[in-house]
Parts: sequence; C-alpha cells; structure tokens
Amino acid sequence: MAMSQRAMDFLRARTTPSRSWYLDLKLIHDYSTVSHRYHHTAPISMFYALREALMVISEEGIENRWERHRRCNRAFVKGIESMGLRMHVPEAHRIATLNTVCVPEGVDEAKVRRRLLDGPGIEIAGGFGPLAGKVFRIGVMGPLATEDNVQFFLKEFKNALSAAGYSI
Repeated sequence: MAMSQRAMDFLRARTTPSRSWYLDLKLIHDYSTVSHRYHHTAPISMFYALREALMVISEEGIENRWERHRRCNRAFVKGIESMGLRMHVPEAHRIATLNTVCVPEGVDEAKVRRRLLDGPGIEIAGGFGPLAGKVFRIGVMGPLATEDNVQFFLKEFKNALSAAGYSI
C-alpha cells in the first residue's frame, strides 16, 4: 500500500479512532515504522473469501461482468420509470451498481423498506444527510445482478409502494 504525504498528514492529525481494527492505518503505520509492535492477525477466512470472489469474477470475465451490470441497470431504470418514479442522479452521472430512486410524494420510505425486509427479505437503504427520507438506495450488483432478480425486485418494490399508498 502506498499513501501520499498529504494522506499521511491527515492520518497523523486524526483524533477519532478507526472503526476497523483490521484496517487501522495509524496502527499499521506505527507497526511498520516505529514500534514494530504486533497489532493484529488478519482473519484467514477473509483472504479465502477474497480469493474466491476474484476467481468468480475471473471466470465470468471482467468485461462480461461490467456489461451484465450495465444491462441490469438499464432494466432497473426502465422498470422504475414505468412505475412513474424518477432517478435522483442524472443519467450521465449514474453508476450501474447503486441506484438512487426518488421517494414519491406522500410515501414513507421507511415503511416501504420495512415491508420489503419483512416480506420477501429484500433490504434496501434510505438516503443519508440531506437525502434522508428523499431517496431509496438500491444496489444491483455482484451475483444478484441478473435480469430475473431485477424483475423480482421491481415486482416486490411495486407491491411495497402500493401498500404505502403510492398509485402506480
């Protein structure tokens, strides 16, 4: 790993503790430059999981994987727009794996998310900060990014929106 001097200065000035023991860069830097005090053992299962994930990507082919995500994103957006909903981010600035859908007027996004989780077991997120209550954050990525899964999600999302009073 390499870090710029600016990044190192930021790290040294940081006063809040790292939320991750396994990637606490201050501890790792101290270990490698000053104390040489052993600070943790990386969990071997994480390395095996990373290796397996990279093998799955390699088997599919990275270009094929990117195209599958683009194709699923197009189907997702088409389905969202067919429900009369709109995307928060303009098309030119979107990424294929994380979608922000504007919450329709009068709909409680937390109730929609709760219904999805309690019913079909689908977890989506709400917005943060100034977007709290205003957008749904919906990931379509990895092995779940398939046309069938997108259609399944859209059907369940439509049901949850209807239950929350949104007229499609």
